[in-house]
Amino acid sequence: MVYIYRKAVGEKTYYYLRASERKGNKILVKDIAYLGISLEEVKTALNNLPHYAPQIRKAYKTIHHFLESNHYLEKVRGLKLKRDHFLENKLFDVESCKLHYTTVFHHFPELTKQEIFKNFIIEFAFNTNSIEGNTIKLPEARNLLQEGITPKDTSLREIYDMQNTEKVFTFLQQSAEELTHELIITIHAQLMENVDPRIGYRTTYVRVIRSNFDATPAPYVKTDMGLLLGWYDQNKHNLHPLVLAVIFHHKFEKIHPFLDGNGRTGRMIFNYILMKHAYPPTIIHAKSRKDYLKAMRMADNSKLLEVAKEHYQQLIEFVAEEMHTAYWSIFL
Repeated sequence: MVYIYRKAVGEKTYYYLRASERKGNKILVKDIAYLGISLEEVKTALNNLPHYAPQIRKAYKTIHHFLESNHYLEKVRGLKLKRDHFLENKLFDVESCKLHYTTVFHHFPELTKQEIFKNFIIEFAFNTNSIEGNTIKLPEARNLLQEGITPKDTSLREIYDMQNTEKVFTFLQQSAEELTHELIITIHAQLMENVDPRIGYRTTYVRVIRSNFDATPAPYVKTDMGLLLGWYDQNKHNLHPLVLAVIFHHKFEKIHPFLDGNGRTGRMIFNYILMKHAYPPTIIHAKSRKDYLKAMRMADNSKLLEVAKEHYQQLIEFVAEEMHTAYWSIFL
């Protein structure tokens, strides 16, 4: 396997073509070619390495993602963006995704955009439901949502989870509604269609498994959701959209306004906030579930209307990294 390795020495950057190979229980890594100090030099050098042409071709997708993501990262670094209190160095990663999204992706042919978004929705549906225990695998999710082929030995609930996620995401893509109690309840109800009849804000106690917090007591759910929506309205022009979406998501989960489907609903609203602010939607990957929950637990130390950096730093950095990974693997 070959890939591009970026090495920073002081203020200078050097690029190498690196090869890795597994031998027994060890992975051997070796730099096999120096590529230059700029991305343009890298592109030229890659075309002049006939000896490694087969390996480069095989790793084309990985190399292409590296070149494109770093190209837009360099562009963003040149914009002299205002420093963000929460994102710090992750700001450049997030803004490079947005720059490509608004200046390149949105100018793709309409059919191409639809195909890319379809792929995103499939990946999002698989991951957001897998986090909650859905056992449908990614290839099965593709067959279900693209071809209508039902996975074998799968419960109807798991199938509806996937189909409902696609339906709700498509609805929100076309929506211009403000974030309100009514919209949140609608999102939840559509996600729970044929899955769980208990819709609307809960009026009974709920126990959040493996949590270190107590969800809002039932009589105060609507009150706390009102406070959260008020906080959102006050901060939607003050906080960076990713920070806004992440903090809203966490506080929503801590309130736990529904008896079931809070995680799926919260991650859907999280993406709706991003898209309303012209940022690309993203995916919390199921393989990162442990780190996701750990970062969420760190944020649990925050009170309902508090946004202390020490509580949210880990979660915001985690989500920024997830966005960077998801965007460059799907939206190119």
